[in-house]
Amino acid sequence: MSGPTVLYSETLYPDDTIERALLGPDVHIVRRAVPALSALTDAECAEADGLMIFRHWISRDDLARFPRLRAIVRMGVGYDRIDRVAAAERSILVCNIPDYGTTEVADHAIALALTLRRGLLLHHAAQRAEPPAPWLPIEDPLVARLSVQTFGVVGLGRIGTAAALRAKALGFRVVFYDPNLPNGAELAVGLERVRALPDLLRQADVLSLHTPLTRQTRGLIGAAELALLPPGAVVVNTARGPVLDLDALFAALRSGHLAGAGLDVLPVEPPADPPALLRAYRAREPWLEGRVIVTPHAAYWSPQGMADIRVKAVETIRAALLTNQPQNVITPDME
Repeated sequence: MSGPTVLYSETLYPDDTIERALLGPDVHIVRRAVPALSALTDAECAEADGLMIFRHWISRDDLARFPRLRAIVRMGVGYDRIDRVAAAERSILVCNIPDYGTTEVADHAIALALTLRRGLLLHHAAQRAEPPAPWLPIEDPLVARLSVQTFGVVGLGRIGTAAALRAKALGFRVVFYDPNLPNGAELAVGLERVRALPDLLRQADVLSLHTPLTRQTRGLIGAAELALLPPGAVVVNTARGPVLDLDALFAALRSGHLAGAGLDVLPVEPPADPPALLRAYRAREPWLEGRVIVTPHAAYWSPQGMADIRVKAVETIRAALLTNQPQNVITPDME
């Protein structure tokens, strides 16, 4: 083959017909299904000009095994699993797919918030108890009219914007915090903006996290931040697990300061050593029943979303390897 070689280290799709159609006959496509990059052979690494990853992590040592590598495409939005500094030292492009799954994740965040704020889990648990609870509403701090609540968004990127606009349409008052947006961004979407995170937290009856994982956002929401939320607030995280301190969240729920939480992401995935909150949730401890929802990093998923990942990832690696106009390039200073 005279063209570049693109290596898929994980097999997400049953064949490579779409990849071949979009990349053309001169690009050599290699598909593997290995548990980690370390399981690739030296020969496979040596041939790769482009690397496509979904769940795999890429360290400096991993990169050293790819002498020809010119571009990495993370087949998703988050890019925290790639050593961007090491890649930059080698002039390797690191790209992501920022424009897939936007509607799915935004819908998921709103679904978590509504499920909690309408007490659906409380009633679900009570009505399947033995004996079932009385045929009456449950009075609980979780349940309140949406229009008297403030929906606070941290990170107004594509997904954060989509979630904020959905919340606004449902009647929430919506306020956001994003120090990276230019002045006037709030005017374009018709939302309220605050310039400091504490100002958002003090008024957020629902706190929805939509920030990437960077040096600045790791541990962004800890015990001090959760304490600023109004009593009875709800926290929703569909962004990245390490943005939120789960031990602090557990303590805030246990004390009764927070009414509930919806989590699609955890600090370590899958949780081989489950944190205290997840253990209590799985054990169905009575004090937590109906107050927490956990989904397995599934907010992005739909058949349509997976199809988008496939096509957009190919378009991105094609732009990186075959044109002078790469797309969706992530630089180290975006950490």
